[in-house]
Amino acid sequence: QVQLVESGGGSVQAGGSLRLSCAASGDTYGHPCMGWFRQAPGKEREGVAAIDFEGRTALYVDAVKGRFTISRDNANNMLYLQMNSLKPDDTAIYYCAVARDVCLRLQAFEYNYWGQGTQVTVSS
Repeated sequence: QVQLVESGGGSVQAGGSLRLSCAASGDTYGHPCMGWFRQAPGKEREGVAAIDFEGRTALYVDAVKGRFTISRDNANNMLYLQMNSLKPDDTAIYYCAVARDVCLRLQAFEYNYWGQGTQVTVSS
């Protein structure tokens, strides 16, 4: 089992920045591949970014390319999402997730463990 706890959400104006953190605990042996997802009201959960176990390769959904950066600190079992130039369309609950069997994927069904989420609200 893996436990994930997100933090760092909040309310910002368009153009602002936030840094989300995700603390992992439990069976994190082997530093599994991880990702960030988001879900806006009335919409399906969307993959935002994914990162490999070494933290060298990342994948982003087109909507956030050039604005968001995913990173990880394996020594401390932490995952981060730096979000710059935020837009109102980025408003959602953001979740971190762990995938045991695949890597660098943005499909929610391929992830095994999820955090409880952190709210990000961007006002115009």
